[in-house]
Amino acid sequence: MGRRLDRQAADDLTAEVFLAAFRKRETFDPGRGRVRPWLYGLASNVIAVHRRAEARRLAALQRSAGTDDDREPGHEDRVVTRVDAGSAQGRLAAGLRALPDGDRDMLLLSALGELSHEEVAQALDIPYGTVGSRLNRVRRKLRAALGGVNPLHGGSDG
Repeated sequence: MGRRLDRQAADDLTAEVFLAAFRKRETFDPGRGRVRPWLYGLASNVIAVHRRAEARRLAALQRSAGTDDDREPGHEDRVVTRVDAGSAQGRLAAGLRALPDGDRDMLLLSALGELSHEEVAQALDIPYGTVGSRLNRVRRKLRAALGGVNPLHGGSDG
């Protein structure tokens, strides 16, 4: 989670994930696989709740733009500043934001969480075969949003 959120939010949400895991410990089925994908599934749910709350806060900030110039810069302001720092980052952020939540979660679990396709399938409770095809589609969309450039390789990727 630390790669998806600022440190304080990641710490708070990590605590929420482990609290949820403790509360739902009896629902974990070792026969379905390892605990790591189960925890990532819980984390995806906790992040989804956080994302909805953050979207409401951002909408409220947008509505009140210009009325509270004295406010302290918050997490949202830091994110905007970082994203605006580079055009590729801006295009990548826009591409990620345009993805459906499930596709974005799948990509981030795979890329940032370093989960295997099987673990992503287990974490999101989707068929294994679906993961590879959706990830390929999502990567093509992001590559197109970046003008055909793969930022990991610094050039055209096509």
